[in-house]
Amino acid sequence: MIEGQEPAMKILIVEDDATSLRLMQEFLKMYGTLHVAVNGNEAIEAVCKALETGEPYDLICLDTMMPEMDGQTALKHIRDLEEARGILSTNGTKIIMTTAFGDVKNIMAAFHSLCDAYLVKPISRVKLLEALRKLGLIK
Repeated sequence: MIEGQEPAMKILIVEDDATSLRLMQEFLKMYGTLHVAVNGNEAIEAVCKALETGEPYDLICLDTMMPEMDGQTALKHIRDLEEARGILSTNGTKIIMTTAFGDVKNIMAAFHSLCDAYLVKPISRVKLLEALRKLGLIK
């Protein structure tokens, strides 16, 4: 690592839309190792493995609308997995919901399930980096 450079993050992008996935990968590739899941079930499996190996994700960008299991449900399961291991959401993985839903009901549901940030698509690099700074993941 270069002196003054931030440590690399372990990042999970959970997105079923190829265009949105490529965009998120482009925005985040310089900040760490990227892993991908295309639905909530794959996300939960990846989080389980990461927790079991003692190498949890630093950041999860979680889409809301996905096949098999939606992002809201996956968010609840991920927080339950952390809680079962004694990890409080304030000390757990930072989770940013990335979604087309900008309505109050969906936003409140996500924060009720302990997401850390909520970005409405189309995601801009500026908004994403702003969220990462607020979460203390980058300077």
